[in-house]
Amino acid sequence: MDKSAKIFIAGHRGMVGSAILRNLQTRGYSNFVLRTHKELDLTNQSEVNEFFSV
Repeated sequence: MDKSAKIFIAGHRGMVGSAILRNLQTRGYSNFVLRTHKELDLTNQSEVNEFFSV
């Protein structure tokens, strides 16, 4: 995968998500799309569709 590709990490503040983020950062990836639950409610389908359509 291209090192500049956009990568969305759900749960980046939790134990697993933060470990994934750190691992990718050490491998040279840097273009992360990070949203908290307050910013993007993944249980709201229309909100998720709108977010990823951009």
